[in-house]
Amino acid sequence: MKLDSRTILITGGGSGLGLACADAVAAAGGTPIVLDRNTVAALDYTCYEVDVRNADEVDRVISEVAAHRGIDGIITAAGIDRPGDLDEVSPAQWDEVLSVNLLGTVYAVRAALPHLKRSGGRVITVSSTLALKGAGGATAYCASKFGVRGFSQALAAETAGSVGVTNVIPGGMKTRFFDGRTERFMPKDDSRLNDPARVADAIIFALTQPPGVEVREILIAHEDEDSWP
Repeated sequence: MKLDSRTILITGGGSGLGLACADAVAAAGGTPIVLDRNTVAALDYTCYEVDVRNADEVDRVISEVAAHRGIDGIITAAGIDRPGDLDEVSPAQWDEVLSVNLLGTVYAVRAALPHLKRSGGRVITVSSTLALKGAGGATAYCASKFGVRGFSQALAAETAGSVGVTNVIPGGMKTRFFDGRTERFMPKDDSRLNDPARVADAIIFALTQPPGVEVREILIAHEDEDSWP
């Protein structure tokens, strides 16, 4: 699976799945461009400090990248969670989760789309197994990820024949996503968390399909993942 020097934008590329994707893109011969608020861990790659909640900032940076090297793909891996029962999650926290997970995906894809149409490129969005089945204590996260999956399906219909669209549906991964949580919202068994590098490999598979072939969704998880089915 080779990317042949293709330029791939990665939101949230400074850590977790996003950084694993940057490593996988580079290993496949592509050029990862990392967009994140904190890029310290990704300084081996070209990085831009970007807050995906800011549509103007996202548009400016993506336009700059496109002007210098073009864009062949985008992976929207930026994501956060603020767990808690509905009456425990404040309106500000709801706004933060939806702004990063859903609107951050929309803003980045919308900014990249004209350039992807020119290159015949691909969009890889990242939802979750909690975009298929809701869970208590995750109303904001589930709402955002159900939204990402629906957005991805609509975008695929809208751009069929011009831009590839794949929604990746990962189960829990061994990343910093769970840092700082109370015991109630921690994974009960760390051994059931998948290696983000394996999810990144699946994303490379989607990015390297031949013309005319689309992987519309990939569900990838540890074999003992308990959030699906």
